[in-house]
Amino acid sequence: MKFTQTPLPGVVLVEPRVFRDDRGFFLETYHQDRYQEGGIPETFVQDNHSRSSHGILRGLHAQRAFAQGKLVRCVEGEIWDVAVDIRRGSPSFKQWFAAKLSAENFHQLYIPPNFAHGFCVLSESAQVEYKCTELYHPEEEISIRWDDPDLGISWPIAEPTLSAKDREALPLAQLLEQLPRHPDPDH
Repeated sequence: MKFTQTPLPGVVLVEPRVFRDDRGFFLETYHQDRYQEGGIPETFVQDNHSRSSHGILRGLHAQRAFAQGKLVRCVEGEIWDVAVDIRRGSPSFKQWFAAKLSAENFHQLYIPPNFAHGFCVLSESAQVEYKCTELYHPEEEISIRWDDPDLGISWPIAEPTLSAKDREALPLAQLLEQLPRHPDPDH
């Protein structure tokens, strides 16, 4: 199992060991002790599963209170998964990291609490499963424009299909007072 710290603090790319043979494959998708040793210390309390068609973009989402960390994996198809640091005062504020997650590569991306998350579907369809460190509280959710020029995310699709909520999402600049603060003001 390989844990790679990304340029964003706390965002970790996980490459599980996959055991393949003529019957198929086997892998551990989560093992608390190993993941904690790899830099993912949180406890998970909720699992989610979504299915989306090609060109669907979900996000960018976060929660004000009850911030969720997410351990994301794609179990069918391929997605482009994005984490954005939205912590005011953070040295990496407004920076993003993305990785291709697929049913073929088995990679996972851990997005810590107080980061925004989103993904788009690159394959004909995709099923995504993710573990959350906090329960979902719809009244606390904020949605950030997927194409906010202040973030400059290089999405691999130009005209995604969005939900009504994501079409109405605001740019980060209009959400500043709602964003979490970096815990160390002196960095």
